[in-house]
Amino acid sequence: MKIKTTLKPLMLIFGIMLMTAAACPRTTAQPAVTTPPAQGDTIEVMSQAMGRTIKNTVIVPAEYFDSTQATYPVLYLLHGAQGCYNDWPRKANLDALTNQHGIIIVCPDGQDSWYFDSPVDPKMQFETYVSKELVEYIDSHYRTRPNRYMRAITGLSMGGHGALFLAFRHPDVFWSCGSMSGCMDITQYPDSWHIKDRLGNRDDNLQRWRDHAVCNLVDQVKDSPLKPAQNIMFDDGLNDIFIKNNIALHEQLVEKGIDHDFTVRPGRHSWDYWVNSLDYHLLFFDKAFARGERILEQ
Repeated sequence: MKIKTTLKPLMLIFGIMLMTAAACPRTTAQPAVTTPPAQGDTIEVMSQAMGRTIKNTVIVPAEYFDSTQATYPVLYLLHGAQGCYNDWPRKANLDALTNQHGIIIVCPDGQDSWYFDSPVDPKMQFETYVSKELVEYIDSHYRTRPNRYMRAITGLSMGGHGALFLAFRHPDVFWSCGSMSGCMDITQYPDSWHIKDRLGNRDDNLQRWRDHAVCNLVDQVKDSPLKPAQNIMFDDGLNDIFIKNNIALHEQLVEKGIDHDFTVRPGRHSWDYWVNSLDYHLLFFDKAFARGERILEQ
């Protein structure tokens, strides 16, 4: 377990939007001149749970086209609130990363869903979409390694919460998971980032909010017979708005004896931090995929 713990009490910085800076193609606004072109292919996947199609970006390594036999692990990479499926491809060099690590990267459009199955909005069923419908589509349309050992999921901010939420609840689907600057306790933010639009008003639905907060899923992780906890990693910037959330989750996992990798580095809630962090996540997942490969060979 890697832990960097030179930490001082910090005030949460409110008023900072939990956002991604890339322009999303839901508007007619043109991207800034400095924004690099998006990478990968845009695909639309039908969600039966929501009765509508959802866009996703899929990036495969260059060698994918050199052989019709090779298969690949898959990383599901989630964006933050007010973001979209094109954020990561516009901000990080995912083409280079797929080539370097020999993986497929899938960036779903999670909208502002928090990757929940909303009990109040039937058009926001993103737990089912990402953990079932999208995974099944990718496995049936791309040359993947279609088992949990060869799937990882991570994301930033809302997507960091979403990645751990989905992996903790679906360890039969995702064996490895991570989070960058994730909001680990949504109950602290009753009026922020459309959470109440997905779960209802917090004060009237407090147990529902608690049930959807990552910090309250630790016992579920510990008791899971599939043991996803051996491949958990998360990190945060020392000056991030969610640093206290992340330290608290780390302390919970330590108390419960759940193995994990937690790192604090200099940084704020920004793309500079997340793009840098992605390199560390991919190295972590490389090792997880290798462990999974050994298990499959047994």
